[in-house]
Amino acid sequence: MIPIYLDNAATTKMNKNAIDAMLPYLDTVYGNPSSLHSAGQIANEALTNARERMAVLLGCEAREIIFTSGGSEADNQAIISAARLGAKKGKKHIVSTAIEHHAVLHTLKKLEKEGFEVTLLDVHENGLITPEQVADAIRTDTCLVTVMYANNEIGTIQPISKIGAICRERGVLFHTDAVQAVGHIKINVNEQNIDMLSLSAHKFHGPKGIGVLYAKKGILLSTLIEGGAQERGKRAGTENIPAIMGMAAALESACADMDQNTAKLTALRDRLIAGLSEIPHAILNGDASQRLPGNVNFCFEGIEGESLLLLLDDKGICASSGSACTSGSLDPSHVLLAIGRVHDIAHGSLRLSLSEENTVEEIDYTIDAVKEVVEYLRGISPIWRDLVNGKKEFIIK
Repeated sequence: MIPIYLDNAATTKMNKNAIDAMLPYLDTVYGNPSSLHSAGQIANEALTNARERMAVLLGCEAREIIFTSGGSEADNQAIISAARLGAKKGKKHIVSTAIEHHAVLHTLKKLEKEGFEVTLLDVHENGLITPEQVADAIRTDTCLVTVMYANNEIGTIQPISKIGAICRERGVLFHTDAVQAVGHIKINVNEQNIDMLSLSAHKFHGPKGIGVLYAKKGILLSTLIEGGAQERGKRAGTENIPAIMGMAAALESACADMDQNTAKLTALRDRLIAGLSEIPHAILNGDASQRLPGNVNFCFEGIEGESLLLLLDDKGICASSGSACTSGSLDPSHVLLAIGRVHDIAHGSLRLSLSEENTVEEIDYTIDAVKEVVEYLRGISPIWRDLVNGKKEFIIK
């Protein structure tokens, strides 16, 4: 049986355009772009070409593109750079949210140990913050606001343009972790008042291990990796030309097909949400409409998420309970706790993230499979028995 892959928020299948774009640079054009000989200069021309193409797609200048190993590195460099710049001016306060990716949250924790103060905004039950919350949190000593564009677990899309406008008006740098958004939502960093943005190619059918930090010209980036003059001296290490070329091709494909993919994914997503909503004592996590077109996240009372995933895998469905970066953790999702789910409920979560390759037949099969597995797990659960018998009260009505 061919697996039904519904874990695209964790990683995506590379598309043919990306693979085809990479192949020449794995074989024929293999020079180091820093070398002065002809083989190196051909590679350097490809690097320049990819940088220019990425800039067009993001609405910025080529010199504002820094190639990184992925979203986590880009998040780290953006936040640390803003913190260092702020500290020079006596500004050591940062505003973020409680539902950021751990690449952001762990970096903020590190900065707190260095004397920075961090304000994490609470999200509403639908997983959204308001621009007014950001405005109220900004102080005279605020050096950075960092808010993720779209959440990797519950798919909520934040009002990025409005938040960016507030930051621009207040003279505060604004960074967004757009790893889940790029390639799925139309983005223009200049029009949306974004000073820094992180992305990762493997979230939009590109290769793993390559990403971008967009940093608006004039922002002095701190160097995380020392050793060479690559990336204008801001990221040492020989550039991964095959992956960079694959990323540029993948993002071009994603942007070209975005409208039709969004329409298809939204229809599949809503069909899946409607089907899973028929399960008693189940609840959708995240806003019903202000969410990524391919994201579905539910909690089911009376079951444990890991068992649900393993039994769905037996039925040929690849899913997750949240972020792949924390899949080995026994702790419930910090995102689900932030939107008000209690521990017992948060443990019974299921994230299904779709791609344009999924079909209606796969969605209908998944709905039936989840219903069957949830019913089975509840049937062997003493917790569910206590709920049904009235010894405990249902939390999800």
